[in-house]
Amino acid sequence: MSLGTTRRTDNAGRYVQSPQFARFALILVAILTEVESEPRLSARTSDVSRTGCYVDTLNPIPQGKLVRVALNGGEESFESRGRVMYVSPGLGLGIQFEEPVEPRQLEVLNRWLEKSARFRL
Repeated sequence: MSLGTTRRTDNAGRYVQSPQFARFALILVAILTEVESEPRLSARTSDVSRTGCYVDTLNPIPQGKLVRVALNGGEESFESRGRVMYVSPGLGLGIQFEEPVEPRQLEVLNRWLEKSARFRL
């Protein structure tokens, strides 16, 4: 299975589902920190792809904000910058990882996605 590297969003900035951006049901601890003002949000992911993730939270960070993303999956962690692409009030938010994601971080992300491939959404 190819995890693809190309990104695509629709006119509203939402992720477009296609085989290149396969999303996987993957619950990870998520720590989001706004780059400009430093507020920190602890939450969890509900799905993750190679290009971003959806974070479940009742109090989302506003759309368009740049964030530092830290995901923890047991003994491994993933860190990257990202941008809040859309907000679902009372439910969560979609984050698109900023490129380039460091190769070491991509290795961690790819391992998680390959393990979760059988739970593809």
